[in-house]
Amino acid sequence: MKRNKRIVVIGGSAAGPKAAAKARRTDSKAEVILIQKDAELSMASCGYPYYVGGCFDDRNMLLSTPSGVTRDPAFYLNAKDIDAQTNTEVTKMDPDAHTIEYRSLLTGETGVMEYDKLIIATGATPRMPPVPGTDLEGITTLQSMRDADYLRKVRDEGVIRKAVVVGGGLIGIETCEALHLAGIQITVVELLPQLLNFLDWQLAKLVENHVKSKGADVITGRRVAAFLGENGKLSAVKLDSGTELPCELAVIAVGVVPNVRLAREAGLTIGATGGIAVNEYLQTSDPDIYAVGDCIETVNRITGKKVLAPYGDLANLQGRAAGENAASDNIITFPGTIQTGICKVFDYAAGSTGLSEHAALSLGYKDIISVVNASPDKPGFMYGKLLVTKMVADKKSGKILGAQCVGPGNVSKQVAQWAIAIQGGLTVEDLVNSDLPYAPPFSLAIDHFIATAHIMQNKIKGRLKGISAIDVKKKLDNHETPFFLDVRGADEFEETRLGIGETLIPLGALRKRIGELPQDKEREIICYCKVSLRGYEAALVLEANGWKNVKVMEGGIMAWPYPKEK
Repeated sequence: MKRNKRIVVIGGSAAGPKAAAKARRTDSKAEVILIQKDAELSMASCGYPYYVGGCFDDRNMLLSTPSGVTRDPAFYLNAKDIDAQTNTEVTKMDPDAHTIEYRSLLTGETGVMEYDKLIIATGATPRMPPVPGTDLEGITTLQSMRDADYLRKVRDEGVIRKAVVVGGGLIGIETCEALHLAGIQITVVELLPQLLNFLDWQLAKLVENHVKSKGADVITGRRVAAFLGENGKLSAVKLDSGTELPCELAVIAVGVVPNVRLAREAGLTIGATGGIAVNEYLQTSDPDIYAVGDCIETVNRITGKKVLAPYGDLANLQGRAAGENAASDNIITFPGTIQTGICKVFDYAAGSTGLSEHAALSLGYKDIISVVNASPDKPGFMYGKLLVTKMVADKKSGKILGAQCVGPGNVSKQVAQWAIAIQGGLTVEDLVNSDLPYAPPFSLAIDHFIATAHIMQNKIKGRLKGISAIDVKKKLDNHETPFFLDVRGADEFEETRLGIGETLIPLGALRKRIGELPQDKEREIICYCKVSLRGYEAALVLEANGWKNVKVMEGGIMAWPYPKEK
């Protein structure tokens, strides 16, 4: 008697369970088997830092459905008719024979299983610095439930006083916050010149300044040379500068490497990025084998290039598509990614979608234009909070290439809007009259998103001659002498000022005090205010009065990443 189609899924974290569940919903008669090496299934790994940080105490919440049911083998069997086998390691795949070999990690028992369709969801493994001492007690990653349990134990015991987080990416920053909230003195060490490399330097520096304001230390542009220990326990992290950072704990968060061993040994094609190569249906080089999640390479939808994109949301989307395709006849395509991400940074957030200006230039984009907007997410009477957004566009077509946003305001909403705009191929002109929901508790009448498009439109049309804070700083370092015009109120000036040789003339008094400006109409004048809306209005006044070289510092004081006078 012929058996029903058997779909085997290897890997039970995010993509694997989603693939198994979708396969079951697509084919109610198929035999669906989910094999997981770890003891837990369907772990919400993106929640690990928040469990460590004490946002919630029940670890099972990381393993549960929204209604609170733990996703264990019994749940998968009873609720979904999926045979979920935990503590079981797949040791070999044989595509020719359509079999896998497996071993129980509890009993040592081995076996062989046939499949009709196979889905690989083996994830990724933490990247470790190639330096001495990584085997010392007190060094960990935050990649598994085991890691999360260990760091939560560290938090709850309250014994460790100093820790170093190696890596200033998403996981590194979230781990920094989690451990800092436990009263541990944190130093973040990042090899690159900035934190959060998906941001351009200016916005990344604003995030770094915020992290430091919370009491954590940040060291950029330095490599870890060694982990030092005493009696097998970590005692310090040594940098390539020779500096030693005393600590009892080090969390390594320098990225992940696709786990492709099984695929490579089975003869499947591995892409140039190091991930398993798949087509638009998420099929590997073997048409009966699919691959999803952190172990694969995918396509950047903007550039068309293959990239690694280890994001939890993409893993779930890929699992859904592959599960349906494995159970049917390849009817779902996965288009790729625009690499949208966000992280919490204490009471800040930092998010990005598409290409940063740095990334666009490094990829050969030449005719691009960017703009920085600083403004609140809601009206002042609704206690609006600051957002700083940088948008990147193709200058000729106006097509949006990327956007990034940081601040205490609703960053998630902004990044989501930009992501949809990019995926829709929209231009600046498409966005300037966007019909978005408005009520004071939720947004400004002209949302921050739309205001950013307005600023870019003005810049493209030549109405706004913007200059970045970075270029202003370069002028200062080169001993150039523009006339810096601060058009805020006197009380604002006394509270905060840059100290760059600026002259204060409030916007309301500018027309009456126009004679105080340089009489050389060719003299470069750079206007700014708190967010540079008044700076833009001041520039228009000056241009109307004959000054020919007037610029506006984009984002104003709130986007200034350097030290201030006060």
